[in-house]
Amino acid sequence: MQAHHYIRWFQDIGLDDIADVGGKTASLGEMYRALTPHGIRVPNGFAINASAYRAVLDNAHAWRPLRELLTGLSDADNNELDRIASKARKIVYAAGLPDPLIREIRDAYTKLREEYGDSLRLAVRSSATAEDLPDASFAGQHDSFLNIGDCDGLLESCRRCFASLFTARAISYRERNGYDHFKVSLAIAVMKMARADMAASGVMFSLDTDSGFRDVVFVTSAYGLGENIVQGTVDPDEFYVHKPTYEAGYRCVLRRQLGAKQQTMICDQDLNNQAVHNIETPEADRTRFSLSDDEILTLAHYAITAEKHYSEKRGAPCPMDLEWAKDGDDGQLYLLQARPETVASQKPHNQLKRYHFPQKPDKSTLLASGRAIGTGIGTGKMRRVSDATQLASFQQGEILFAESTSPDWGPAMRRAAALVTERGGRTCHAAIVAREFGIPAVVGIGDEHALSDGEKVTISCAEGDVGRIYQGEIPFEVNTVELDQVPQTATKMMINLGSPEQAFRLSALPCDGVGLARMEFIVNEHIKVHPMALACPERVEDEEARKAIESLTANNASGAEYFIEKLSEGIGTIAAAFYPRPVIVRTSDFKTNEYARLIGGSAFEPHEENPMLGFRGASRYAHKAYADGFALECAALKRARETMGFTNIKVMIPFCRRIPEGEQVLEAMAQHGLKQGSDDLQVYVMCEIPNNVVQIDAFSQLFDGISIGSNDLTQLVLGVDRDSDIVAFDFDERDPGVYEMIRQAVEGAKRNGIPAGICGEAPSNYPEVAEYLVHLGIDSISLSPDALLRTIEKVAAIERQNR
Repeated sequence: MQAHHYIRWFQDIGLDDIADVGGKTASLGEMYRALTPHGIRVPNGFAINASAYRAVLDNAHAWRPLRELLTGLSDADNNELDRIASKARKIVYAAGLPDPLIREIRDAYTKLREEYGDSLRLAVRSSATAEDLPDASFAGQHDSFLNIGDCDGLLESCRRCFASLFTARAISYRERNGYDHFKVSLAIAVMKMARADMAASGVMFSLDTDSGFRDVVFVTSAYGLGENIVQGTVDPDEFYVHKPTYEAGYRCVLRRQLGAKQQTMICDQDLNNQAVHNIETPEADRTRFSLSDDEILTLAHYAITAEKHYSEKRGAPCPMDLEWAKDGDDGQLYLLQARPETVASQKPHNQLKRYHFPQKPDKSTLLASGRAIGTGIGTGKMRRVSDATQLASFQQGEILFAESTSPDWGPAMRRAAALVTERGGRTCHAAIVAREFGIPAVVGIGDEHALSDGEKVTISCAEGDVGRIYQGEIPFEVNTVELDQVPQTATKMMINLGSPEQAFRLSALPCDGVGLARMEFIVNEHIKVHPMALACPERVEDEEARKAIESLTANNASGAEYFIEKLSEGIGTIAAAFYPRPVIVRTSDFKTNEYARLIGGSAFEPHEENPMLGFRGASRYAHKAYADGFALECAALKRARETMGFTNIKVMIPFCRRIPEGEQVLEAMAQHGLKQGSDDLQVYVMCEIPNNVVQIDAFSQLFDGISIGSNDLTQLVLGVDRDSDIVAFDFDERDPGVYEMIRQAVEGAKRNGIPAGICGEAPSNYPEVAEYLVHLGIDSISLSPDALLRTIEKVAAIERQNR
């Protein structure tokens, strides 16, 4: 017999070899051969090809008894299927391994041990010839083995691997999909095991898995072996890296979220003992990130490089689904698997389906929240499932509620209106299945919630990254828009946005960028602490506030660094979603009563009878009471533009009452490294005070553009407190006086050669305001996302009439 008839090394294998070595091993060979030259670490190894599997059965004359055994499958119930599967595995295992195959495996093992040394542990991975094809995901049907430490252990694992072609789930899968059991063979990948049990591992994608946004790498990570992430038994850390700026030379994590990482899956220390078990993750490890920034960026390089290679190979864009591990022995990061992503990447690009509530749910009905999977809304009765025995009674249209889910639950999950799990991140099994079936899911809600079995609820994944579960059935609407039918307009149509969680989803809208990115949402929802309390922590006397600040900033060198990182990542996420379209970021415009509600805020804010007209906007920025806080805002903007690479960010100053005040703000910005005109930095001003209009020429000389804030402008022109219910009837942006102020502002900006836009609510609420603005020749209109499409239609019609 020819030497090495059954063994093929990774360096000699590629994607064209699926029939011989199976999809998983062909992919490993492709990775090793094509990606290693680009600095990507892929564990070396070899394939035991499909011919070896067939030789095992030939040598033992096992084909006939297997065929006879499987003839009764069509009428088999679950118990009978388990019995048939068990007998089939015994037949294959008892066949043993032919002597020529044993010799080749021993020789290959010796060579691999020479490369990695005596401490080598092996991963033995099944690789069916129909597994991991580009058009579908077939993973998880057969058995693989870890922690193999010698050749005898390797030979035993190979026998068990071959036998796993006949697990009950594999047989059922082939029956369901019409595969001939005897035309599917099993190959085996034998490779160095990256000791993730002593470090960390995870899954990553070269796109955002929920929105389908393709300009990011999404990385999940937890301590120990990666099965915990896949099964959803832990909440992993999550990270994003923006691909276009990374490739432009910027090296910065876009966004990060700390996961609970409740457990760590480790191997038994005994050689060849494949047993793995979970231990509780120490509290100190749970409260810190499992990867450094440098490691995250290395993984981003792996994902970007892999996507480029597979896209070139396929001749079309090919977003990737990748597995990685950090080796606790050598400290290196390894790529373990690469396959085409098959769910988010298949969504139609020219169609936008939006779910929304006609009336926003009452906050008092909120029962639980977690990570949103998908963008849909679903209603139904909660059905608590603790184990697989309860699945038979699970009814069509119920909401499956469990601690976590497993692959064996597939049929029941197909019947679900939505999924809810107490544990798991956005790449856990429940999340993957929900995306595949197109149903909403909220994962990782934790143990402290108000959900009960049998209760009717509404699951909402249409409000950003946070998924919410509301009491009762709440009416919702679904709109589908064909984006290629949305008309083009000469007027730039932009959106108002405050939540980074919404950014990737909303980036698909046919808009010209973000006309108003509100900083306040990021400060309130993500930072939670008053900027001055972080800049001057010694001035925070309240003990409860001090403890809360210490907890929030534990992973940062200082409170100031925490603020800068969080704010720049929030701003950066919005800028990344619309890159290279412009994103106009308004500096903070909290009122004193709103600032005071932030953690530590009461120590820094005066009490004002009318905060709307008080210490807000530009008046704060150079004032000694807030100058240190504004310095942090500037540092975050500078980091987002210069370190993260988002030069599409423009800065906008709110509530600037007087020219000297504007000059002071620009001087303060320059002192903090944000010099107007440097690196094409443009600074706009909100035109929302009558004096901005009266002195439009002077303000136009000072700033690079104006954006009319119709809410405050209406309030101040009409003398109406917009927060007062009793005079609400007098608040109307369509008043002739307000129209006149808008006209003067737009014409003044044009006269001075700077752009004029509007970012208040008036064009969203009143089509006639939009019509008036178009007739004035305003440069841009920025609206709430929900109003964008209908306003585009209106503006396009007006522009056609004006021609």
